Amino acid sequence: MSRVSEIRYVGYTVPDLDAERAFYRDKWKLKEVHEAGGMVHFAAEGHDELFVIRLRQGEQRKVDVISLATETREDVDALFAKVRDYGCKIIWEPREQEQFGGGYGFRFFSLDGLPYEISAGVERGTSRTIAPREAIPEKISHIVMHSPRHKEEIAFFTDVLGFRISDWLGDFMCFLRCNSAHHRIAFLPGPPCLNHVAFDMANVDEMMRGVARLKKKDIDILWGPGRHTAGNNTFSYFATPSGFAVEYTSELEEVDFESHEPQVIEPAPNIMDQWGIGVGGPQTMPKPEPDPALFQPASV
Repeated sequence: MSRVSEIRYVGYTVPDLDAERAFYRDKWKLKEVHEAGGMVHFAAEGHDELFVIRLRQGEQRKVDVISLATETREDVDALFAKVRDYGCKIIWEPREQEQFGGGYGFRFFSLDGLPYEISAGVERGTSRTIAPREAIPEKISHIVMHSPRHKEEIAFFTDVLGFRISDWLGDFMCFLRCNSAHHRIAFLPGPPCLNHVAFDMANVDEMMRGVARLKKKDIDILWGPGRHTAGNNTFSYFATPSGFAVEYTSELEEVDFESHEPQVIEPAPNIMDQWGIGVGGPQTMPKPEPDPALFQPASV
């Protein structure tokens, strides 16, 4: 069955491109790999995805696109038919992509109006082994979204895009997998928007060294360090200059895609953070607000 198999990248419009660019390059430690047409592309050096973040200048901060991968052109066509038949608004039908990296894909709006892309055949980048104590991101780990009808969105991601439910936190947060990682997407109630994008570090020590580097560069931690229960991954959250939440994470649980059975984790003290020693909490994260460009397609 055709399904989404991985996250590719997140594209943003930001009011201060220079500040956001410097953050991802000099502090977060992604690698700037391409600039053209007013867009800047960044890769994570531990993985061969061509790029994982795309930035461009604009008056409002907003999400331009959340790009997901599937395996073949035939999978693109099959998923397009399912998305169309489900009733999602199509931005563009499957086509040869002219953007950096090429490939074959389509774009659509989710039920909430957030823009997604599904593609195959995108050019691969380079990767390298991250040295011990280098403490830089290896790849995108996962993305968390808010939705005012999060259970409908969860049904769409499972029934149409082929994700599977790994776990629930109570009845309000759902963790979805598209490969052996415990989750690549998660949903929370709230206005339609992006909550955060997480990046994998090699292990908890490398995450902590990354936290130390950011602290030395005057980037305040919003929440953490800690360890979640669902997925068992460590976490530390920060904000970019434009106010988007980003996470360093490590040791996300690996599960069997086919056979893993979801559990319901009941809310309780220290469920969101098993350690309970970090600063902040969910209340110190950026307040979710509707993305200002819902159902407004980016031209790139």
